[in-house]
Amino acid sequence: MAKYEVLIKAVTIQNLTYGQVADRYGVSKTLVHKLHHRWLTEGEDAYHPRKIRLRH
Repeated sequence: MAKYEVLIKAVTIQNLTYGQVADRYGVSKTLVHKLHHRWLTEGEDAYHPRKIRLRH
């Protein structure tokens, strides 16, 4: 299971707050919030990190 999936499921299935998930998994609350909202709009595509585009 991908890390993003674990974070999203902790919010959606375990009903943990963003802060609780952030503390438990050592990530920022902002990341958890963004992932959850991305999941709400994109579904399971949010489980995978987005590719970073390099600027020239």
